[in-house]
Amino acid sequence: TITVRDRGIGMTAEEVEKYINQIAFSSAEEFVKKFKTKSQAETNAIIGHFGLGFYSSFMVSEQVEIKTKTYKKGGQTKAVRWECDGSPDYSIEEIEKDDRGTEVILHIDDENKEFLDDYRVEQLLTKYCKFLPIPIQFGTKKEFETIEGKFDKDGNPEKQEVEKPNIINNPDPLWKKKPADATDEEYKNFYRELYPYTFEEPLFNIHLNVDYPFNLTGILYFPKLKKDYEMQRNKIQLYSNQVFVTNSVEGIVPDFLTLLHGVIDSPDIPLNVSRSYLQSDGAVKKISGYIT
Repeated sequence: TITVRDRGIGMTAEEVEKYINQIAFSSAEEFVKKFKTKSQAETNAIIGHFGLGFYSSFMVSEQVEIKTKTYKKGGQTKAVRWECDGSPDYSIEEIEKDDRGTEVILHIDDENKEFLDDYRVEQLLTKYCKFLPIPIQFGTKKEFETIEGKFDKDGNPEKQEVEKPNIINNPDPLWKKKPADATDEEYKNFYRELYPYTFEEPLFNIHLNVDYPFNLTGILYFPKLKKDYEMQRNKIQLYSNQVFVTNSVEGIVPDFLTLLHGVIDSPDIPLNVSRSYLQSDGAVKKISGYIT
């Protein structure tokens, strides 16, 4: 199995019935209505906050469980367990659970056992969640720490092996900073973070920070040109609310700029990223014009 666990606000049995069982009907629409008085960017932010992709878990699972306990006190607030095999039938029951929050347990089917491999899971988390705004822990890792006040026979500080949470993402990437607050060294370090196997430093960079008439942040780097231009394409990563979407940015970045490296993040870019859709979307045209 694969378990995804948070320490968030959890859900009551009523909320599970409403937001899990009826998600395909009215709940998502109701959630959107709450954003009607917000700006367009905040309305689009529903993509980053509401689990509309939950049912995609059945693509790799023969059974999915949810165990959840709400932060609310009193009334019908006991922890509940929901279970479904992907059919319209499901079960829900009260359970004992000490801590608030939610666990989603995927019982991986025989055809998708590759997702039980730690390396494969971490690879996917790093690709799609590398800059999510909430820290994500995937197991633990071992590190060596200096033991204060202890030295070996040569006078060197002694070290001990300790186990620490393995946080796989950077929840506060450099592009979230205001350009005036970022240093040259931070830009260089972020470039190395994006491209750890690239050893040459870029010639210069442009920090994008726009909030009207659309929302756009990001950092574009101008690399040193090489003879094999094709090797340098698809180096711009597209994000929506810090969630990775694609590194194929035709339609957003003009062809003559596709040799650039870097990151573009915008809640105004639709997550339907087919090339024809991007080329016809009004917000994308404005963003493309600005970058040009």
